[in-house]
Amino acid sequence: MSGPLCPQCARPCASPRLLPCLHSLCEPCLRRLGPSEGPPGTARPVLCPVCDAELSLPAGGVGQLPPDCLAGSRTGAAAGCDLCADGAAAGRCLTCGVRLCRFCCRAHRRQKKTASHAVTELENTKDCSQAGKPLLCPSHPTEELQLFCEQCDQPVCRDCVLGRHRQHPCDFTGNVIHRHGDALRELLRSSQQHMDTLEDVLSQVEETGSAVRSRAEAVAAEICLFARGYVKAIEEHRDRLLKQLEDLKVQKENLLHLQKAQLQQLLLDMRTGVEFTEHLLMSGSDVEILITKGVVSSRLTKLNSIPYSAQPSVDDRIQFSPHERAGQCCGYEVFGAILNKVVDPARCTLHGEDLHSARQNQLSGFTLLCKDTTGERMGRGGEAVWVTITHKDKRDCAVKPTVCDNGDGTYYISYIPEEPGLYAVCVCVKGQHVQGSPFNVMVKHKFREHQGVFHCCTFCSSGGQKAARCACGGTMPGGYQGCGHGHKGHPGCHHWSCCGQVKKSSECLCGPPSDTSQRSLLRTVAL
Repeated sequence: MSGPLCPQCARPCASPRLLPCLHSLCEPCLRRLGPSEGPPGTARPVLCPVCDAELSLPAGGVGQLPPDCLAGSRTGAAAGCDLCADGAAAGRCLTCGVRLCRFCCRAHRRQKKTASHAVTELENTKDCSQAGKPLLCPSHPTEELQLFCEQCDQPVCRDCVLGRHRQHPCDFTGNVIHRHGDALRELLRSSQQHMDTLEDVLSQVEETGSAVRSRAEAVAAEICLFARGYVKAIEEHRDRLLKQLEDLKVQKENLLHLQKAQLQQLLLDMRTGVEFTEHLLMSGSDVEILITKGVVSSRLTKLNSIPYSAQPSVDDRIQFSPHERAGQCCGYEVFGAILNKVVDPARCTLHGEDLHSARQNQLSGFTLLCKDTTGERMGRGGEAVWVTITHKDKRDCAVKPTVCDNGDGTYYISYIPEEPGLYAVCVCVKGQHVQGSPFNVMVKHKFREHQGVFHCCTFCSSGGQKAARCACGGTMPGGYQGCGHGHKGHPGCHHWSCCGQVKKSSECLCGPPSDTSQRSLLRTVAL
């Protein structure tokens, strides 16, 4: 007898069982899916070999899975004849319930025992599926499943209704099929809608994936174009750097060659003069020495007065800075520069108004200007600048400075001293003191604003004497005539603080003070 093939073992299976994922397997394959034993009354988790879905077998085992009645029709397999097993089923005996091919249908009608049986022809797939043998109850193999238990939600036979389903609401399958079929159709419509949505989303995903691939290809082309341009720019920048290096080398070599030629000529002249003078002094007579003394003295004096450098005219300092910005080349920003200038700490200078004086608790600072060996400004930053500011009398009192690299060869050093007194400042570049370092800075007391207020008439009535004092003990800065009007000290004048700052108050009866005296009185006094 032919039947559907098991997707696991690819063998015909007479009674395939349906898994919760709606894939069917033969019982031997189902029993091999998971452990044969487990805790009684518990479901066993398994994986479907077709879709890899995680499933749970019923607690009763594989036998509790529903049979797959439509496995043959779903796979496209034609139902065969139950008698000869050779031809395709063309009819069904309503009495025997067997499927018959056309030859067996005719033979079934001719035999005496089956001549009275009613044989119907199969017209479509549904009839073909219905033409199968009646489904028998697994608990009562001789009884056909004709009833449905609503409480257990499963088909049952008459014996089951009389037994363990006695108290359950049951009805014939033909009476309940419409209600349950409608529920399945409603679920089917909902699932079909989800299928349509999923197909649309899948189509969008595929279109997006295609767009991503197209966009990635376009961006890859842009990257390749950019890389080719960048590589070309780097190669041109490399060639330019090599040419600069070659020009610099030739320039240094020419200067050294010129210096070498001059020194060699001067050495030759010196050697000639020295050898002649030594020979004269050793071999010449007194008269001969006196006769040639003037020429020899003049020559040696002239040779000795010729200036020459005791060091090579150029040095071998040629550096390459890979992180130095080198502008643009072919529209791309490139890095890397040949540095011929090397900072010389002995030529670096310090500048600023607060270089030697500062105020307590006030921000002060000065500027470091870095120069190269020729005294020219470096024009770039990146040097290692080290600064220390230490109190001379209090060794444990130090100020932490802040060094700001301006990127143009200058560095701004700022600090806030907390204690007054004399400080020693050291500024080093590359571990060496710069020009003028170390040096001293005098930190003065901060300005203190007096909160007391007095009448300027105190000073007006005194004739502007320096000895006149406010009640707080403060003195007027300088010997000025009070408000500048020479009045006799009547009340109502401006109020001034002892530090000479105007306090908002009523004017003097004689009017506001003159500009000259006002500017004088506004000078700040350090108490």
